[in-house]
Amino acid sequence: MVNKLLRRHHLKYKICISGAADTGVCAIDAVEKAEEVGREIARRGIVLVTGATVGIPYWAAKGAKEEGGMVIGLSPAASENAHLKTYRLPIDYHDVIVYTGFEYSGRNLLLTRSADAVITICGRMGTLNEFTIAFEDNKPIGVLEGTGGTADELNDIVKKMNRGPGKVIYSHDIKDLVDKVVAAIEKDKSANGNGIKI
Repeated sequence: MVNKLLRRHHLKYKICISGAADTGVCAIDAVEKAEEVGREIARRGIVLVTGATVGIPYWAAKGAKEEGGMVIGLSPAASENAHLKTYRLPIDYHDVIVYTGFEYSGRNLLLTRSADAVITICGRMGTLNEFTIAFEDNKPIGVLEGTGGTADELNDIVKKMNRGPGKVIYSHDIKDLVDKVVAAIEKDKSANGNGIKI
């Protein structure tokens, strides 16, 4: 089954992991869940995209790399030197880091736009920013509930905004969430006439 999934999706799709850099606001098991989400994405042969930062995205990148996946990071910094010294961000667990030079808010726009879908785990204000960009762009968004922070508030926020449900998928189960996000990507690709034929 894994080989079939790898042949089917291998590096065709990109899923962005959005979540808190400061995991102190997250549920006690959020880091472990982030790693497992990274593994699940890698098992499907899908590229993981992160904000090249610490916290939840970092742990998801670690999980993906340990599973043999590919990870691309988009940094707020303009160079590797600034990434390391000014922003104090890591470079490990990434195959490629793109130095955008657009600081955090500009990086968030590029990050969500470069992915086919976004998965939200825990989160703070920056995660909410990435969520609203993806929502406005009508992208599939998976929300891993029970991880604390933004992720546990999004269902109520979406309901209160009176804009409809968007393409937001909520689940407490990692495998279920990733399966549904991948299915939503495939639905989008098929609707646009560029789905992967098996």
